[in-house]
Amino acid sequence: MANPHPLAGVDEIECVTPDLNGVPRGKVMTAQGFAEGRRLQLARGVMLQGIMGGYPPARFYGSDDGDLALVPDTQHLYRLPWSSTPRAWAICDAQELSGEGSALSTREQLKRVLARYAAHGWAPVVATELEFYVFKQHADPTQPFELPAGELGYGAFCVSSHNGLRPFFDEVYRSMAALGLPRDTVMHEMGVSQFEINLLHGDALLLADQTFLFKHLLKEVGLRHGLSVVCMAKPLAHTPGSSLHIHQSVVRLDGGGNLFSGADGRATEAFSHFIGGQQQAMAELTALLAPNVNAYQRYFHPYASPNNACWAYDNRAAGLRVPASAPAARRLENRLPGADANPYLALATVLGAGLHGIEQRLAPSPPLQGEFEVPEEFKLPCTLPAALERLMRSELAVELFGKEFIEGFGATKALELASFMGEITPWERRILAAQV
Repeated sequence: MANPHPLAGVDEIECVTPDLNGVPRGKVMTAQGFAEGRRLQLARGVMLQGIMGGYPPARFYGSDDGDLALVPDTQHLYRLPWSSTPRAWAICDAQELSGEGSALSTREQLKRVLARYAAHGWAPVVATELEFYVFKQHADPTQPFELPAGELGYGAFCVSSHNGLRPFFDEVYRSMAALGLPRDTVMHEMGVSQFEINLLHGDALLLADQTFLFKHLLKEVGLRHGLSVVCMAKPLAHTPGSSLHIHQSVVRLDGGGNLFSGADGRATEAFSHFIGGQQQAMAELTALLAPNVNAYQRYFHPYASPNNACWAYDNRAAGLRVPASAPAARRLENRLPGADANPYLALATVLGAGLHGIEQRLAPSPPLQGEFEVPEEFKLPCTLPAALERLMRSELAVELFGKEFIEGFGATKALELASFMGEITPWERRILAAQV
């Protein structure tokens, strides 16, 4: 039997678009209004909303805070399987009222990077690997997260390790199937109650949309089971952080195969330059991949979470890893984004840097193997203020994303940083109050 249309019998449509942090923002529309194509508008400032709420000064999104249009991508309509009443989700583009995509939209930024590839006759192929923790429902943010009942934590890659969470994962898998989200592998990661799901490789915009939807799915299904699913980069001290690994290759649109492999099966100059572009850009673009103060806890404790822009063959200590593969699947894995990264912005950043490397014929350093000392030029900033300082003076960032977006990003992150600095942590109370 054919699957019903995602809007069949639906009462309401959640029309959403990713904001700066990759959080779904938008409005709920009646199914009738959606079917009639009624215009849906959203204040421009929403694109720059801080992760804790609030907005930077209006000059960063237009002094009059006018509207953007939310325009549904009709290829991305989803009937929400966890909703108790028939309800659907529509991923939308945020467009200026004149019709062009808004530069403040991270989905638009990714589309612009992909258009640059298309102008060369190429298209990126990507796969994302999202790590996350599953905890008890968390009511007191002053206390650490706790393991859910029945989760014993048998260790990394143990295939029995999530049996205590079987009802939760069963619904995750059913929901993925209902939404058409193909999964490749799932595994227990190194942290207790930490997991990773790999989405199948494909078109970069599609994978960004799927990762965006999957993170939303995890939260919604977790709530139904009394659980907190956490995509923070470092939710617990003394445990591994959570990443959003991105595998990337580039294919020729004329059917000529993988741009990174020659007819003899060897790596091409384009592959070398792609690595060189990412290697040289990562330090100044770190804030786009590690957008929150917590992300730098992961970088500061780099076990299995590299904080460098070195590259290597099949070495997970390097931020840029070339996995072992056949020539047709030759690819670069960027291991630097945290699970908290906006998937649209993370993909736009790494793909934009790689294309810059190809266009400018940038040469990478020699690959590193085994244990290595990170050369100074490939060290990443390990605090949000340092990363923002590098980003705000980066000419490449403006070249890739435009002045309006980079200035707006910086203004929102400064707002978030000020909010964080406005609180006193348990460490300060526990240590400093007794000693100074």
